[in-house]
Amino acid sequence: MLTAALIFAGLAALVHVYIFVLESLRWTAVSTRTTFGTSMAEAEATKELAFNQGFYNLFLAVVAAAGIAAAATGHDGVGAALVLAGCGSMLAAGLVLLISSPKKAKAALVQLAFPLIAVVLVLAWLVF
Repeated sequence: MLTAALIFAGLAALVHVYIFVLESLRWTAVSTRTTFGTSMAEAEATKELAFNQGFYNLFLAVVAAAGIAAAATGHDGVGAALVLAGCGSMLAAGLVLLISSPKKAKAALVQLAFPLIAVVLVLAWLVF
């Protein structure tokens, strides 16, 4: 069960690295503006905010990846804790997006689906 949790944590980390790329490196690109539904003026006005937010997503991915690495090297408890911290935060952020911007439900579900599965599997592994 822990192995499955780590796979989903890895997928969640990859999604959040992708979000980092969009927000921190490609925020004003046409394709990114289309994805987020922003105009060039809006993208320029929010560029610094998006840059910072992108790094937040990257750091969550790093925490999850550290958990995967810890578990893969035999430190299951530490790995589980780090996966819960990283993926739990990703899940919470996705829920905040879903609640605060219902029109962005698809983006929220992309952001929270893999972390949700990882968290449930880690918790099941801890209980059973």
